[in-house]
Amino acid sequence: MQLNKISTREKEVLHLIAFEHSAAEIASKLFISENTVNSHRKNLQAKLNVRSIAGLVRVSFENGLMASLI
Repeated sequence: MQLNKISTREKEVLHLIAFEHSAAEIASKLFISENTVNSHRKNLQAKLNVRSIAGLVRVSFENGLMASLI
């Protein structure tokens, strides 16, 4: 896992994913395209070595990535 390599923007996307926002909603809130949101999600999945959104959220909570954003 590459926890220390997660960017601030990726953390923002992760936070919004954890709170059940869709890619379109995240894109609108962060003023980026849906493709960019999906790229951030894929990068997060690779960095955290998970295969799904559920895995992403689980690993982020287990490793305290959400604590600084809530």
